[in-house]
Amino acid sequence: MPTVKYGHDSIRSLLSNHGIIYDPNLWESQLSDIGCVVEEADKEGIEIEVFPDRSDLLSVETMTRAARAFLYSKSTPPQLHVEVGATEMDIDSSLSTIRPVILGAIVRNVDTGATEEERNEFIQSLMDHQEKLHLTLGRKRRLASIGVHDLSSLAPPFKVKAVDRTHRFKPLAMDSEMSIQEILDSHPKGKEYAHLLDGMNLVPVIEDAVGRVLSFPPIINGSHTTVTEDTTDFMIDVTGWDERACEASLLLVCLSLAERGGQVESMKLNTANGENQVSPNGQSRTHILPERLLERILGGKIESNAISSALERMGGLLVETRTATEGPRQSERWGDASVGEKIHIIEMPRWRFDILHPIDLVEEIATGIGYESLGESYSSLALEGVPLPRATMIRRINESLSSQGIQQVQSLTLSNDEIQFEHMRWKPQGKVTRIANPITIEHTILRQNILPSLLELLAANRHHELPQRVQECGEVVREHQNAWRVAWACAETNAGFTAAKGIAQALARDLGAREEMMFIPLEDNDGPWIPGRGAKILIGGIEIGVFGEIDPSISELFGLRVPIHAGEFDVSALSDAIPDPLL
Repeated sequence: MPTVKYGHDSIRSLLSNHGIIYDPNLWESQLSDIGCVVEEADKEGIEIEVFPDRSDLLSVETMTRAARAFLYSKSTPPQLHVEVGATEMDIDSSLSTIRPVILGAIVRNVDTGATEEERNEFIQSLMDHQEKLHLTLGRKRRLASIGVHDLSSLAPPFKVKAVDRTHRFKPLAMDSEMSIQEILDSHPKGKEYAHLLDGMNLVPVIEDAVGRVLSFPPIINGSHTTVTEDTTDFMIDVTGWDERACEASLLLVCLSLAERGGQVESMKLNTANGENQVSPNGQSRTHILPERLLERILGGKIESNAISSALERMGGLLVETRTATEGPRQSERWGDASVGEKIHIIEMPRWRFDILHPIDLVEEIATGIGYESLGESYSSLALEGVPLPRATMIRRINESLSSQGIQQVQSLTLSNDEIQFEHMRWKPQGKVTRIANPITIEHTILRQNILPSLLELLAANRHHELPQRVQECGEVVREHQNAWRVAWACAETNAGFTAAKGIAQALARDLGAREEMMFIPLEDNDGPWIPGRGAKILIGGIEIGVFGEIDPSISELFGLRVPIHAGEFDVSALSDAIPDPLL
């Protein structure tokens, strides 16, 4: 979850514009109810961790706007006032396959502060807001990217077109012109986001009337449009692949500037498909909430005045409560009320990207009322839980291994190819499930085996005395399907293959194995075992897993220099080979 620090002075200034006295204690005690967690507060500001779905709280301006309604009962309209503007932007038809969603807006006369320090703080806050929207709504600029420009340095109308990689301009923070390819190869932002343009021979740029590049989305702006301390008029462009993410990003930047007194002005877009469009659309979205859904979830009758007050605290508006006169349409996701049912017509801001379903409106109303004010109720239906067959098997496995002095642990399900396959001398079992946007190179796939995780755990605890005996019964993912496996690893002296075989036999005995157990030697380099000291075990002809003594060359790859014996079994195979004697 993104963490933002809001300065006390900025909050105080923004609230004073609406006649509100800022009380930091009130923010600390109650603000967490609207989709964030107050981490800490000091003399400079208040640090807040914002929930991923509340991208409308990522700037001090939008957070203060939400707090005005929620904490101080100062209702805020669910619309953004947009003046009709004359600025035009022509979008070349080739952009429909390169960067299909392109939006823009003008904001004039923004109060950026009275002192140099305040103006610098505003610029930094604007940049931070932009990057947090890139991270959340934009999914690291893949779905949406934002450009903020000094309007006074531009000559409208604007044109969005596709250019090849030899096209040159001076990018932000550089002293000379660079080609598109040079930017992608050597500029810090270019190298960071070059993958977003992989496979594209033509890339998008936005130019003004005299041919100056003001933006190369989703990478970087032109240098001459840099926002400075003297900037009060802004041009914002948002481009991407997801229409809702782009629209919400544009509206939230405009909203933050409007909270500082800016007048938002629309632009005329001549779109890639030949249509005319006005951007941004500041009107609210209208939703339908069936009364029966609200009452079923919240457990009783909620009066319309209570719903209205709750929605106003959350920045919404109850338009009316009436009887439905038509049934749900096939294309209408929200209208699930039948003719004759009571429905609530609700308006919510377009920038509330998290409102996806009627249940989200129920949550808004419950939050606005206050969960502590909804009363208490107890279920009138008593149901006894029945464990899953798998859960019974897992419990018995853990009890068996624990009785042998092996400590139960739980490790991460994330791993990487090197640990799972290369170090272990194992081949992938079917398709490997990979992470689309891994944070670190250590966590790039979902594990297929548990034993590598246990070896990493032993390596992390190698400074502790021996013996160390650990086991885990957990989930793996093979062929993109979840499965359960159990593994153990014991780092101890004077023990080896015989000890591993003893653990395997004891586990099978404790689970109630009646069929004959067979032990078949593994071929050399078939797994992490010392040649001749690895085996697979079959019960009733069903192969349930492998065990043996870890090859010292494998141990050293994990930073371990002690004897280790280990094993790993398939829980599903165990269940097939050893039916539960209690069933």
